[in-house]
Amino acid sequence: MNKQTLTYLILTIVLCSWGLPTQARHIIGGDLSYECNGDGTYTFTMKIYRDCSTDGGPNAGADFDNPAVISVYEQISDVRYDLTVSQVQGANIRDRGRIPTDNNPCLIIPPNVCVQEALYQFTIRLPTSANSYWVSYQRCCRNNTINNLVDPRSSGATYTIEVTPEARQECNSSPAFNNFPPIVICANEPLLFDHSASDSDGDQLIYKFCSPLLGGGLGGSPQAPNTSASDCDGVTPSPACAPPYRPVRFLAPTYTAGEPMGGIPPVTIDPNTGIISGTPVDLGQFVVGVCVEEYRSGELLSVISRDFQFNVANCEPVVDARISSDERQGDKDFVINSCGNRTVSFENLSVQRSNITEFFWEFDIQGTQQRFDEWSPTITFPDTGQYQGVLVLNPGLQCGDTANIFVRVFPAAIADFEFTYDTCVAGPVSFTSLSSSEAGSLVSHAWEFNGGGTSDQINPNHLFPAPGNNPVSLTVTNEFGCENTITKIVEWFPAPPLVVVEPSIFDGCSPQFVFFNNLSFPIDSTYDIVWDLGDGNISNDISPRHVYEEPGVYDVSLTITSPIGCSISDSWDNWIRVRPSPTAGFTFAPDMPSNFNPEVSFFDESIDAVSWEWDFDGDGISFEQNPIFSFPDTGRQVVRQIVTHPSGCKDTLIRFIDVEPQVRYFLPNAFTPNFDSVNDEFRGGGIFEGMTDFKMNIWNRWGELVFESINPSIGWNGRKLNNGEMSPVGVYTVVVQYRNPRGVLINLQGVATLIR
Repeated sequence: MNKQTLTYLILTIVLCSWGLPTQARHIIGGDLSYECNGDGTYTFTMKIYRDCSTDGGPNAGADFDNPAVISVYEQISDVRYDLTVSQVQGANIRDRGRIPTDNNPCLIIPPNVCVQEALYQFTIRLPTSANSYWVSYQRCCRNNTINNLVDPRSSGATYTIEVTPEARQECNSSPAFNNFPPIVICANEPLLFDHSASDSDGDQLIYKFCSPLLGGGLGGSPQAPNTSASDCDGVTPSPACAPPYRPVRFLAPTYTAGEPMGGIPPVTIDPNTGIISGTPVDLGQFVVGVCVEEYRSGELLSVISRDFQFNVANCEPVVDARISSDERQGDKDFVINSCGNRTVSFENLSVQRSNITEFFWEFDIQGTQQRFDEWSPTITFPDTGQYQGVLVLNPGLQCGDTANIFVRVFPAAIADFEFTYDTCVAGPVSFTSLSSSEAGSLVSHAWEFNGGGTSDQINPNHLFPAPGNNPVSLTVTNEFGCENTITKIVEWFPAPPLVVVEPSIFDGCSPQFVFFNNLSFPIDSTYDIVWDLGDGNISNDISPRHVYEEPGVYDVSLTITSPIGCSISDSWDNWIRVRPSPTAGFTFAPDMPSNFNPEVSFFDESIDAVSWEWDFDGDGISFEQNPIFSFPDTGRQVVRQIVTHPSGCKDTLIRFIDVEPQVRYFLPNAFTPNFDSVNDEFRGGGIFEGMTDFKMNIWNRWGELVFESINPSIGWNGRKLNNGEMSPVGVYTVVVQYRNPRGVLINLQGVATLIR
C-alpha cells in the first residue's frame, strides 16, 4: 500500500537565518501532540529543543527552522489531498537551560549546559477517511558526542504523531507531556523525574521507554557533495519523508531502547506513573525515547512520543564535609591513626568554602563533649585509645553536611639496632635489634640492606655484595599496627680474604697483550690497587691491560689496600712467558703485472724466519721461500705471507698486487678492396676483451663521412657507408675512440690508404 502526501505545511517563526548543517547538529529533541476542535479540525502543537550557549553571544546556539516544513500523510493508494493551512502562532522560544535538579537542591549543576525550546502550533482540517494520518517533521543531525548511538553525527530525527480513525471517530485529543525534561542528570545520584502526561479526556495512559526515530542524513552537507539537502537523506528533508520511519541504532548490548542509559541496575520508567528512577553511573549524552499509549475502554487511541538528549554529568555538592585521613570507612566516615603522638593536627578539606557560613568540631573526650571552632584545629588527647567526633557544616540549614571522625591514638613502636663485623675480613655483618614498643609487643621486623637484600629475622646476618657506605633500614611494627623506621650507615670496607687473578694468557709471542682479570672480592674504585707487571711497568687499575713488547719471562705481583687500611698482597714468579717472533716481509716483480704478463716473482725479506707459507688470493699456495706465481685473473690480488720463528711464533704480512687488464688494438695503414679475399677490409686488429664504447669514423679528403662503426670486428669495405658507391683510390682520415677495461678513454688517429 502506497503512502501519498496530503500536503506539507510551512509554519513561519520569526528568527534569524542560519546554515542547515549547523542547525541540524544542535537539535536535541522534540515531541508532537494534538487537540480535537470538532468538525474534523485539529490543532497540533510541536515542541523542538536545541542546544544553546550560556554566554548569550554569537555562539548562543543554532536558530530554529524559520519556516518549519511539516508534512501530513494519509495511508491510501492513488489519492492526494491539497489542504490550505494558515499559520496560527509565531515564535515562542524559552530558555530552559541551567535548571537546578529537583532531586537534590544541594548539588551544583555544571553551568555550561543550556537548552532552549521552540513552540510551533497550527490548525488543519483532516478529511473523513478510514485511514490514519501522520504529521511529521524531520531534521539531521544529532550531536556527535552522543554515547549510546551508532554514528550519531549522521543520525537525524523524525518527530511524528499518528491520528488514527478511532481517535477521529471519538474526536479524541492526544495526551501532552506535563514537564520539561531535566537538562542535567547528576551521575551517581538518585534520579526521580516525573515524565508523566495529562489527557483532557481522562483516558488510561501507559508509559515506556521506546526507540526514537531516524530522519534525514548528511545530504547537502560538505561531507556529501553533489547531493541535495531537501531529499529524504538530506540535512533538511522538505517535505518530511513518508512513514514508516526506522528506529535509531543503539550501541547494544550496553545501551538499548528499553535501557537507553545503561547502568546496573538500569534507569527505568514506571509504566503507570511515568516516573523515571534509578542511579545513572555512565557520564555522557544519551538519546532517550519516552512513549505514552492512550487507551479508552481497552482500545488504543493514540501514541505520543518524546525524543530527548539526557546529559549525565558530575555534579559538585554545594557543601561537602571532608578531612585528610588515613582511612575511609564510608562516604562520611574518616579514620585518623596516630602512633605515639597524642597531639593530632586536623586538615579541613571541606568545600565549597564560600557556601559554608558556620562550622564546628566536636569530640567525646573521656565522656565530655568538647567543641572546637578553628577551621583546622590541633587537639591533644589525654591518653592512648579511640576518640569519636564530628565536623558539622551549616548546622540547621538545608544544605549542610557532617563528617564522622574516628581518632585512634596508639602506643608507638621504636626502631633501633646495632651491628658488628671484622673490619679487615670480608665476612657477614651481624645485626642486633634494639627495638621496643611503648605498649604491647612487636609483631614484625623488616630489614632492607643496600644492594637489594631483605630479611624478616629479628637479628639477621648479611653479606653485602659490594664494599662501601651501605645504608641499612629496619622497620618494626607493634601489635597495634604502628610502624617506625630507622636507617644507619654500615661502613664496610674489608680486604679480600684471597687475591684471585686470571690472566688472559700465560705463554705468547711478542708483542703480547695480556688482560689481568682481578676476581678478588670485595674491592672497588675506592681501594688502593698496585700491580707490578715485571717489565718495569706499574698499574693502579683494578683489572689492567698490558702489552709485553720484548721476549722474556716476567714475575707479577698485586697489593690491595682497603680505604680503612686493611691490606692483602700476592706475587707470581715466572708467570708470563713471552717468546720471540719473526718479522714478515717481501717484495715482488714486475711492479705492474697485466693480463699479458701475469707471472710475478716474489722475494722473501723476512727476519728470523725458518719456514714460509704464501697464499695468492685463494688461487694458489706455496711453501717456497721465493715463489713464482701466475695470476689467473686481473684486478686487485691479496698476497699473504706467513713466516715462523724457531720458537714457533708467527708473523703475517699482507700486500695487494694490481694485475692490470689491458686491450691491444692496432690500426693498419692501407687496404685493397678488390674482392680477392686478401686485405679487402680496413679494420683494427688486436685483443678487444674488456673494450667498451667503441667508435670508428672514416672521412675522405673533402670531410665527408664514408664509414662509421661501433663494433671493432666490422671494417670498411671501400664503399660509402659500406653499401653505397665505391670510393676512389686515395688517403682517408681514421679516428677511433674506446674505453679500456678500467673506463679510461682512448683516442687513436691514423690514415687508411685505399689501393686497387
